[in-house]
Amino acid sequence: MHETAYQITTLTPQQPTPNPGLLPTEIPPGVQMVTLPGGMRTLAYTPQQAPPAPPVPVAQPIPTWAKTTALLTPTIGGGIAAAGIGLSYAAPGLIAMTDALWAAVTLIAAAAIGVPMLLRIGRTTTGKGSTHITQNITASGMFGKANGTINHH
Repeated sequence: MHETAYQITTLTPQQPTPNPGLLPTEIPPGVQMVTLPGGMRTLAYTPQQAPPAPPVPVAQPIPTWAKTTALLTPTIGGGIAAAGIGLSYAAPGLIAMTDALWAAVTLIAAAAIGVPMLLRIGRTTTGKGSTHITQNITASGMFGKANGTINHH
């Protein structure tokens, strides 16, 4: 790359300084009073300064809870995988058990509905009235043989 050299022109000591009555608050932005290597002071445009670099982040230690979680993650994942494999092996048996449970529920529902209906039908078909059964049982002693008679009326 080729750089162009610029010549800095200065005032000779016989010449007055530029704007001797200029107050520091009146200096436009980007212009500053500079001292040249020869000791002479003058106004000059100064390059814009780059904003300060952001602070470099300092590495912080990893919290204990993060380390514990990172160590437990494979264990939990392995446990879930093992449970999934176990369920896949147990699936046929679970399906059979659910079928048996549904059959038992159906049987209980049918019995709850059917038995009262059969009893109601059985009572209405016998037009004779009610049957009386008398039973007499006698036994002697605690371990004695029991004898009994049944009478239908």
